[in-house]
Amino acid sequence: MFTGIVEELGEVTAVENLDDASRFRLRGPVVTEGARHGDSIAVNGVCLTVVDHEDGEFTADVMAETLNRSSLGALAVGSRVNLERPMAVGERLGGHIVQGHVDGTGEIIERKPSENWEIVKISLPADLSRYVVEKGSITVDGISLTVVDAGPDFFTVSLIPTTLDLTTLGRKQPGDPVNLEVDVIAKYVERLLGARGEQPVSLPDTRGETR
Repeated sequence: MFTGIVEELGEVTAVENLDDASRFRLRGPVVTEGARHGDSIAVNGVCLTVVDHEDGEFTADVMAETLNRSSLGALAVGSRVNLERPMAVGERLGGHIVQGHVDGTGEIIERKPSENWEIVKISLPADLSRYVVEKGSITVDGISLTVVDAGPDFFTVSLIPTTLDLTTLGRKQPGDPVNLEVDVIAKYVERLLGARGEQPVSLPDTRGETR
């Protein structure tokens, strides 16, 4: 399990395309410290397994299913990536519960810079929109973020300077893909209500409108 608090901005140093998978070599001296074969590291929000590591770099194999469901297939040598190790038992949960299982991909629609933060609008696949609510949590490229506004096919997030400086979202431009993982608790609630034959209850948002 991860928390969506990025530890390091890494870099892809090599890509080997195989028949039904790809092998990535990534630089990340922070996340590889003390790493062992078989450990997990989240790369842009995707939980990958360490195959080997040396001199601050590690190798991970990515199967076709993951390449098709995430933006990892677009990575190339020199691409910057968000890296996070799994949360250790007993540590603080600084973000929210993140599994590292990408639900789909979105696309940066627009960026609106301000003096002290930046609003980023991201497209949202239709089958994920029901899990995204204002002031709720969502993971974008492995970053735990709070939803500012949620529409039927988009959502917005507000990024502080630290997030802009230390993650890929400070560099991505309109048209760039991002990995999305919705709040797993929302999916469990939906499944449980469905099993009981109940419909989710619409709650008023902060403006008193029902959605």
